Amino acid sequence: MLAPPRTVVHRAAGLWALERALQRRGFDRVGGADEAGRGACAGPLVVAAVILPQGRRGEIDELNDSKLLTAAARDRIYDEVIARATAWSVVIIPPGEIDRRGLHVSNLAGMRRAFAGLAERPDYALTDGFRVDGLGAPGLAVWKGDQVAACVAAASVVAKVTRDRIMKALHTTYPEYGFDEHKGYCTPVHQAALVAYGPCAEHRFSYANVAAVGQRRQRRGNVGVAPGEAAKVPAQVGDNVAMEGGPR
Repeated sequence: MLAPPRTVVHRAAGLWALERALQRRGFDRVGGADEAGRGACAGPLVVAAVILPQGRRGEIDELNDSKLLTAAARDRIYDEVIARATAWSVVIIPPGEIDRRGLHVSNLAGMRRAFAGLAERPDYALTDGFRVDGLGAPGLAVWKGDQVAACVAAASVVAKVTRDRIMKALHTTYPEYGFDEHKGYCTPVHQAALVAYGPCAEHRFSYANVAAVGQRRQRRGNVGVAPGEAAKVPAQVGDNVAMEGGPR
């Protein structure tokens, strides 16, 4: 018996071409996952998974890699994704877990949990960049998947908007760091605040720049963690739990 011919999808074919090709092969529900916050030294890692409906119902104007969109466009697309998605889920991984397990392990575990949190099991799973085992479905790691596959782009928007809202909420507890502006990434302004005030409970102490500041302050006899309450996040997302969207 001859194997079916290999399907070739070119990047120039558009954001929906890969999913349409998989659906023609019988994989009706194609799920995509992506994360936000890998490069930050403060705040959580946020991982999202999304299944978009087939056909024109799943086509969202302006949908693209979240990094290529304005904040206003991301908010608009986020609302459309939540309204149209067959299923979606978000996982919040706090800094302490990243410090204990490592960033890459936390990221892979977050993608597994995000797919597991979907109200519908995907027939095929697409992940951005990294191969992830144990998803309960055949899958493919796609280089720059958020610019190639619509479901991965949708997941990137959901993850980014969710994380940005968390960081803006954290700004009310720790205004000295400017989390509402740089969202916990290692900008010169953030590094200057880190040196001036020391790390807070929302910093990732396993990161070299945070650890170095903490060690210098300890040697000088200063407190290593800035005073303040435990991290506060918006009510709709819990620390280190999945937030699921059901069938629509």
